Amino acid sequence: MGQVLHGSARTTEAVRRAIQRSEESIRALAKRHGISPTTVQKWRKRTSVADAPMGPKAIHSTVLTIEEEAMIVAFRRHTLLPLDDCLYSLQPTIPHLTRSALHRCLQRHGINRLPEMEGDKPAKKKFKAYPIGYFHIDIAEVRTGEGKLYLFVAIDRTSKLAFARLVDRANTVTATAFLDKLVEAVP
Repeated sequence: MGQVLHGSARTTEAVRRAIQRSEESIRALAKRHGISPTTVQKWRKRTSVADAPMGPKAIHSTVLTIEEEAMIVAFRRHTLLPLDDCLYSLQPTIPHLTRSALHRCLQRHGINRLPEMEGDKPAKKKFKAYPIGYFHIDIAEVRTGEGKLYLFVAIDRTSKLAFARLVDRANTVTATAFLDKLVEAVP
């Protein structure tokens, strides 16, 4: 079984092991293996011969806030819309959202692929056919590290137009404000 090395690796596990066991000087080992003395020092200090992971320790978005990520995840789970439909629906709420940022967010949370609709699951009922402009309105609770938020969603099933807002409280004031914004956004 071969060993997989990253593109810049100059040593193998066998060479690293030899460096750690050797009593020779740093210069002599560096010359023998064709590596720099700092590399020899690095491998002498380590207890293992495996490469250390070099990526970020906590994977998070540099573009989206925690609340925006939570909204995206709740929206996708709630609506099950394709990537581009989610993007067009969420961009009015999150103006700096790009397709790649959305895709990376969905990948991080394991929902970048929509679930298969066929199989051993019972067949889903189709929505009743409504004329364009009829919106199905729903609310979902979104939990983040900072607390609870509420996602208001309005979907026109015919045109697949979706409108969403994330709010701190779900009451008549926020619901009325959501409906007012929906009427403003929809021609």
